[in-house]
Parts: sequence; C-alpha cells; structure tokens
Amino acid sequence: MMKKIAIMTDSNSGITQKQAEELGITVLPMPFFINGKMYLEDIDLTQEDFYRQLTEDEEISTSQPSPADLTGTWKRLLKDYDEVVHIPMSSGLSASCETATALAADFDGRVQVVNNQRISVTQKQSVRDAIELAAGGMDAAGIKELLERESLEASIYLVVETLKYLKKGGRVTPAAAALGTILNLKPVLQIQGEKLDAFAKARGKIKAKKIMLDAMKKDLETRFAKPLADGQMRLHAAYAGNPQEAKEWEREIAAAFPGMEFECDPLSLSVACHVGPGVLAVACSKRAGTLR
Repeated sequence: MMKKIAIMTDSNSGITQKQAEELGITVLPMPFFINGKMYLEDIDLTQEDFYRQLTEDEEISTSQPSPADLTGTWKRLLKDYDEVVHIPMSSGLSASCETATALAADFDGRVQVVNNQRISVTQKQSVRDAIELAAGGMDAAGIKELLERESLEASIYLVVETLKYLKKGGRVTPAAAALGTILNLKPVLQIQGEKLDAFAKARGKIKAKKIMLDAMKKDLETRFAKPLADGQMRLHAAYAGNPQEAKEWEREIAAAFPGMEFECDPLSLSVACHVGPGVLAVACSKRAGTLR
C-alpha cells in the first residue's frame, strides 16, 4: 500500500502560509529578532513591515526554529501521515538543516531531512518536486535520496542595490563598501550549492542585469544543456521589496529566454536580511520529479 507522505519546508523557500495550504504542505515560519523582539515570517511579520524596519536601520537578526517547534510539528504530522519529508534551507547558509537532521534521528526513519543545498526559489522547486514524487508513490527515504542527488543542479545570480547589508554581515569590508557606493558599483553574487559568493562587479544596475542574464544563458547552454533539451529545467526570478522594478525585470527575463515559463517571487526574508532591499535575482533548477 502507498505510504501517506507529508511534505514540509521552512519559509526560506518563499512559500507563504496561504500557498502552503493550497499545496497541501506545511511551512515552518523562520524566526527573526527585531530590536530584541521575536517575530515569525508571514505570521506576525509581513514583507512590508520587514522592509520598513530594515531601511530604518532597526536591529534585525535571523534565527532558526526551536527544536520544540520542529519536533512538535513532526509529531503532529505523523498522527495523520506515515512519513515526513522536511526540506530546510541549505546547510551551507544556516545551521537549521544540521539541527533538524540531528533531531530526526529520534523518529525511527519516519522523518527524512533533505540537505539539498538550496534556498529561496530553487528550494521552492525542490518542494514541488517532493510533492510530485510523493504523489507518484515514492517513500520519504527515496525522495530524500533523489533530491540530494540532484541538489547541485541549480544556479542563482543576484544583484544587490547597496553594499551596506553585506558590510553589516561582514561579507565586505567597510572601505570596499564605501568605495563601491562612490563608484555606483553593483555586486553580482551567485549561489551555487552551499555558499553566497561574489561573481562580478558592475557599474550600475543595467549592466549588472545584463551580466546575470548572460551568466544564466551560459549555464543553460553548457551545464544544463541536456536537461534543458529534455524539458527538465525551470527558470525562476526573485526580488526584495521592489515589486515595481521586479515587473520590468520579468519583462527582461521573458525577452532573454523566449518560451521558458517562470515565476517572479519575493525573496525570503532570511536572505533579504543579509543582502538588503532592492535585490533582483534570476535562477534555474532541474526538476527532480522527471527523473526515473
């Protein structure tokens, strides 16, 4: 008999509580501390409130769900489901995956934590893949194995509006941030698996957007040529508190990749906290659900 599998992720995936309900999954809200008070993403902290407080230089830090919240959610799900597949954000960007993996050891294999090294829009694709695989009859261990095997089949490029937030997080020196501001340098960053890394520097956002689109085209024509030809690649876009600018970005992506469908989603707040408002991103990921 086919097992009943619960799919679960965290709000770093960008999946809202409303979307989770529609998809039939569970999304654990990520906690934030603003001026010492705890808020939960998409529960009592909206995108608008977050960006307002971020731009007003309030003291904001990210955290991870408490072990009690995590195990409590698993126990609740296991009353109605045989197994749980939990897809947290990349282990290279947060300790929450490591914590979840350790806690899952007490659940006799009924909870499978996927370390598939993704975040935001690519993590969201993994969740969709897991839903499809579970519907196709795969058990939790099989879904975990497949998603982890395909974990690096994804690519993200993003441009930041200001170096201020990277400076706060210690990712650039104050001197480099000051010089970048004077020269209107827009760093293009990349996420390939575990880490957020520098990719290029551009004078102005128009040039930065071209660099990202060219890099994505190159990835699709080289690294992902075969899965693209097989119809397995998915394109994604994201933004951070700049919906009007994101509309123009959508048009530019559509023109650069004719015929490829994509969604443009707000960046998860955990990422936005470190890179700041005004970010634009383009990404791609391979659909694990099409593998056999």
